[in-house]
Amino acid sequence: MKLRLLALSATAAIALAACNSSNQDAVNNAELNQPAVELNDLSTDAANDAANSEAAALGEQQNQLESENAAAPDNTTNPSDDQEQNVSGM
Repeated sequence: MKLRLLALSATAAIALAACNSSNQDAVNNAELNQPAVELNDLSTDAANDAANSEAAALGEQQNQLESENAAAPDNTTNPSDDQEQNVSGM
């Protein structure tokens, strides 16, 4: 019985000694899991480039539509004075 108690105590002491808080592997893993500053900068730059290119494409589309509208013939007719004065039907 005393031998078992001694073996259990020795095993517990070895296990407790293995739980040292200055484990460099854990520290290195925590540092590796953090994204690099350069990666954050690159992703921000990529998002900004995508937004800027989309804004440029929309501006080009707007200019194209405005030029098409300016080139279209004006097919509206202005009402005569009699038609403008005839508001009884409204």
